[in-house]
Amino acid sequence: MSAAIDDDLWSAVGDPTRRRILDLLLTHGGGTSTTLSERLPVTRQAVAKHLGVLDRVGLVRVSPAGRERRYEVDEAQFARAVAQLSAVGAAWDARLRRIKRISERIQQASDAKKQGVDQS
Repeated sequence: MSAAIDDDLWSAVGDPTRRRILDLLLTHGGGTSTTLSERLPVTRQAVAKHLGVLDRVGLVRVSPAGRERRYEVDEAQFARAVAQLSAVGAAWDARLRRIKRISERIQQASDAKKQGVDQS
């Protein structure tokens, strides 16, 4: 995946409505903009626009279903997105552990300095 695709992917999953749409598609095995809008506090047109974004980044596949289009999660692309999100989460966990260790060393040094002053 290129950096531009990654940015688009992050932008797509960064929206709470699109995350809810993905959740509904995963839970129900797919859906149309009409069936999804019945479960969301947005219009069918808004759902269709969100589905268009998810389609552009490859997170959903679309197929004709009568007068509508049926959307399903693209499992391979979704797995890549999950892996990428997990990798970023792991990197931030490691950064936070380093920050905690630095903070603890600073606190220990401060405590030691205070004890040295108190004993004088």
